[in-house]
Amino acid sequence: MNEVFNLINNRFSLRRYAEQPITEEDLNLILEGAMRAPTAGNMMNYSILVVKDEEKKKKLSVTCDNQPFIAKAPIVLIFLADMERLYNYFQLCEVDKFCQQNGEQFKEPGLANLFLASSDALIAAQNAVITAESLGIGSCYIGDIVENYETHKEMLNLPDRVFPIAMLTLGHFPEDIKRIRRPRFNKQFIVFDEEYRELSSEELKEMYQDLEEKQVPKNSYGANNYGQLLYKRKFGTEFFEEMERSVQLILKHWKGEALR
Repeated sequence: MNEVFNLINNRFSLRRYAEQPITEEDLNLILEGAMRAPTAGNMMNYSILVVKDEEKKKKLSVTCDNQPFIAKAPIVLIFLADMERLYNYFQLCEVDKFCQQNGEQFKEPGLANLFLASSDALIAAQNAVITAESLGIGSCYIGDIVENYETHKEMLNLPDRVFPIAMLTLGHFPEDIKRIRRPRFNKQFIVFDEEYRELSSEELKEMYQDLEEKQVPKNSYGANNYGQLLYKRKFGTEFFEEMERSVQLILKHWKGEALR
């Protein structure tokens, strides 16, 4: 294996950190790595917030589904889908007047912009993860940053055309950490040639067989199979309802409907 693939292959989510600060030099390398990520049209429609403030990290540990380890991470990075900066530049360049002169309608950011900006933010986040790993710094993705939108919007001073798409906790590996690499599904169930293919019932059973055998007997939800257990853990929960509510509100703000 080459060095980069070895790094990717052995990476795991780190939720406990050594009492060792991340140097400004390493932080800058992580941020530079993030900003070298591929980006639609080279527009970089994302922003990155570096959070070091202890009180803010404590608050995020509560608002992001009550995960105390967030507060103990030396640094938290929040990746934002951001169309505010570009549209402010359009305003500076009088693009609306330019469109009017050419008999065209000036278009506000739509859902296509949202998808592209979200992709940009996530690709940058993954670049940050790999760069951090190369420096001996672990990370953990926190998807719950999209919950409690109003709280995060105020806390992070977010305009309507900017919203959190991903959050990373960063920290050095403790000396006693056990590197446990979680298994992934077999490639035959994920990768298809030329076109999408729905899996048969037998293939689905085979895909989830290991999880069925390892987790269902130990579950405390009364689930009879892994599908029931997975739904109960991830989708039939209060945090998922909150995530759905927040995302719906984000869409209203993004499209300018919240003020109507």
